[in-house]
This record gives sequence, C-alpha cells and structure tokens, in this order.
Amino acid sequence: MDREALSEFLVARRGALQPADLGLSAGARRRTAGLRREEVAQLATMSTDYYTRLEQRRGPQPSTQMLQSLARALRLTSAERDYLFRVAGHSAPDPTGDLDHVAPGLLRTLDRLADTPALILSALGETLVQNGPARALFGDASPYTGWERSAVYRWFLSPELERSRYPEDDRPRQSRAQVAALRAAYGATGSSSRAGALARILRAQSPEFETLWQAHEVGPLFPEHKTLIHPELGPIEVDCQALFTEDARQVLLVLSAPPHTDAARQLDLLAVIGSQPMSDG
Repeated sequence: MDREALSEFLVARRGALQPADLGLSAGARRRTAGLRREEVAQLATMSTDYYTRLEQRRGPQPSTQMLQSLARALRLTSAERDYLFRVAGHSAPDPTGDLDHVAPGLLRTLDRLADTPALILSALGETLVQNGPARALFGDASPYTGWERSAVYRWFLSPELERSRYPEDDRPRQSRAQVAALRAAYGATGSSSRAGALARILRAQSPEFETLWQAHEVGPLFPEHKTLIHPELGPIEVDCQALFTEDARQVLLVLSAPPHTDAARQLDLLAVIGSQPMSDG
C-alpha cells in the first residue's frame, strides 16, 4: 500500500469535483475548491473520520469494497479506478466480472435527475444505482445479492413482486423483452460470460424462459412507452429514454411524462416520496 500516492490521489480527485457535478447544494461559501471530505464520505457510505485518515496517510488498508465505493463517489474512470486499487495495495478488478464500477458519464447524468425516476442497469438487468424516485417506484434494489440482483432472474424465478409492477396484459411482452435483452447480452459476451451462466440457470429452472429462449429473439428491453403499477399511486404511464455506454454493458434508464398530465403529477409524488430518508427496517 502506497499511502502517499493514495492520499495525493484522493485529494486531487476530491478537489476536481464540484458539488453541482453530483447534484449537491454548494451551501455556504467554501474555503477550498472541490468537495468537502464529509461529502465524499457520505457519497461513499463511510465515516468522515475513516476517509480523513486515508487522506492523512494514517488509515488502515481499505478493502476492495471500500475502494469500489470511493471510485463511485469520486466518479472515477476505469483507468483511475484501477490506479486507486493498485496504490491501495490490491490488484485491479477483472473487467469481465466487475459489476460494481459504474460508468462515470452515466453517473454524472443521473446526478442531475432528482425529480424523475432514473436508474443505471447492467446488461443483465442488475440495478447498479437508482435515485430516490426510482426507489419509490421500483423499490430499493440494494438488498438483492447474487443472481437475485438481476431483474431477468427475478422475473422468471421470483415473479410475484416483479410482475406485479406491470399490467397483466403487458406481462407476455415483458417476458419476451427480458429474454431478448439477455439474448443480446449473450451474443455480445459469449456462452462463458455471466450472461451465458444466467441463461443456463434460467433454462434449467424455468420452462417459460426455455420456450422463449428457443425463439431466438434479440432486441432491446426498453420500449418508448409503458405502464408501470405503483402499489399506492396505481398505474403510471411513462416515456422511457435509455442511454447506453459505448460497449452496451450499462444503461441509464430515465422515466418521464408530458407536463400537466396525471402521470407527471404521479412522478412528482414519487420525487417527494423518494426524497424522504429510507427506513432501516
């Protein structure tokens, strides 16, 4: 672990970010440029004392989980993330299996979307980041682990909650779309990839998935318009905009509605609900 290089890198990257870059309020006049230490700690879900000790070259060696959180909080590119890992005494993550590093360009866009549901997904439908309105609409995705993180997996093997968010007459289309999107990921990454592993699991456990898989449909998961059902607000008709990374491994999905419509008012309510602190229980 190179404490000096780690400290200097953290200070430099913190200084290069402005509160507005992350959707934060600038607040009172700042004595120095960039984010405050407590803001980085909050974004990385660690204590300010822990982060401060890293910058002061007296902290313990951070775990890979801590480093992933810091990379996301500081909006690091893949190359910058790899450097952070190495100076902290760890090997850089395997890019083929690295799920937790989110494309900084997508994150910067998400930071500016506080009033409408927006979330960043992997090619397997794993929620990597979601804003408050998205949590209010889809539920908090952070408790999911393993294959349960994939919406495709949950759609076919834990369908009760996942399918309840869609009108009954739209569920067959959504089933086909889930399989077609996984087929696209499979084609891009091969049978030995995570997409291939997920397809094998679903083929073995879900006859519905196997039937649809044999249709060999390939296509996008996100239609331009769809209806989602919120347990309290009822059906919400939304427009969908999808922004993909160049390698199509991640996508920013933004849901919106025309102004002055019932759907727009429902999304406004979701923004209010999503701005409230999450319950611990």
